[in-house]
Amino acid sequence: MSSESGVAAVKRFIEEHHIEEVECLVPDMAGIARGKILPAQKFLRGMTENGLRIPESVFIQTVTGDYPDSDGVTDPGSSDVYLRPDPGTIRVVPWYDDPTAQIIADAYYLDDETPVEIASRQVLSRVLRLYEARGWRPVVAPELEFYLVEVNTDPDYPLLPPIGRSGRRETSRQAYGVDAVNEFDPLFEEVYDFCEAQGIDIDTLTHEAGAAQMEMNFNHGDPLELADQTFLFKRTVREAAHRHKVYATFMAKPMADEPGSSMHIHQSVVDAKTGKNLFGKKDNSNSDLFLSYIAGLQRYLPAVMALLAPNVNSYRRLRPGADAPINTHWSHDNRTVGLRVPVSTPAARRIENRVAGADANPYLAIAASLACGYLGMTEELEPTRPIEGSAYRLAHTLPRTLYDAVSKMTGSRPIKDVLGEDFVTVVSAVRAEELDAYQRVISSWEREHLLLNV
Repeated sequence: MSSESGVAAVKRFIEEHHIEEVECLVPDMAGIARGKILPAQKFLRGMTENGLRIPESVFIQTVTGDYPDSDGVTDPGSSDVYLRPDPGTIRVVPWYDDPTAQIIADAYYLDDETPVEIASRQVLSRVLRLYEARGWRPVVAPELEFYLVEVNTDPDYPLLPPIGRSGRRETSRQAYGVDAVNEFDPLFEEVYDFCEAQGIDIDTLTHEAGAAQMEMNFNHGDPLELADQTFLFKRTVREAAHRHKVYATFMAKPMADEPGSSMHIHQSVVDAKTGKNLFGKKDNSNSDLFLSYIAGLQRYLPAVMALLAPNVNSYRRLRPGADAPINTHWSHDNRTVGLRVPVSTPAARRIENRVAGADANPYLAIAASLACGYLGMTEELEPTRPIEGSAYRLAHTLPRTLYDAVSKMTGSRPIKDVLGEDFVTVVSAVRAEELDAYQRVISSWEREHLLLNV
């Protein structure tokens, strides 16, 4: 779609829905929605005049709102870039009283109109172009877990499950419990209504193992479109929860004695011309290309953990026996491994990456996973044999801390080539700043066990 026809399409949408304001959004490194809110007519003028500008430094902002003090990354006082909204992402924001639209944008430099390669949406687009050049088209389907928790205004206090319509909290595991989901039925009715209004193609809602822990599955589709939907879904669920006086959190490990929350990513690759799944063979066996894809995930997932498990809290989830993987072994229909092949027909053959946390930026998590598979296919790697039994009895080979994850990422030349060297440099600087901020915090555990005993 040309820029002129794109502007015309956006203008028509605004007129048809009587839009008064537009939220122009970009996801930052953490997946937080940044951007601008403008009157509709001013937004339209900005689209035609490169007037939707934002500091490039928004893409290196840490989760605490700070900026890394490091050479080789964007200066917080750096020049503006301009936002080019993607017309295909415009949607009504269903929870506002005044007619409001939201649209996701990509960032470009003002001088030469090249894309800002460190922006997370652009990182995913970069990986997708590599697939396109090979005649491949990846297909993904995220599964996103999250907790509902009681409103917590003091971060020193642990989180608690909220009180549902029965007047009681969950105190026991209710995996796949239908009545446990119905405890919060009004909230989820609103989530479904909001998603339908925004064209967010969600599928199945289930109760997961943790107290008031839920999982939402998305229907499979284009990776960029699914990343957009996941980005907007997180915002939607948090808003619906606020309206019902609870919090929705996508922290990887929000409660000490409950399982962590993941973002499992189902992925396959089809022929771009025919649409045929390239992972399954007619005799229902796995293709060589599929095995190489798995091998790429096995080899390179440790090097992209800073994207799949981006926060210090992320690594509290990745422990033996905690419903999360600790290594990159693969198997058929085995939920203890990091890489699971679900029972499927050749047309639906796929691999489920179970490593990513719900706290990951969906653009970066999907880009990272596809990058690993791409490297496996282009390097014609061979996987290990699929394991039998529990993967928890085998060695813990994933990084155990964010420090280790950043070190592995910066040391991987193939990952730098696929994701972009400037982007990897920025990730390293942002994570270092966040780790430094975390190291300045004294925890309640330290006060409890060390204050009077050492």
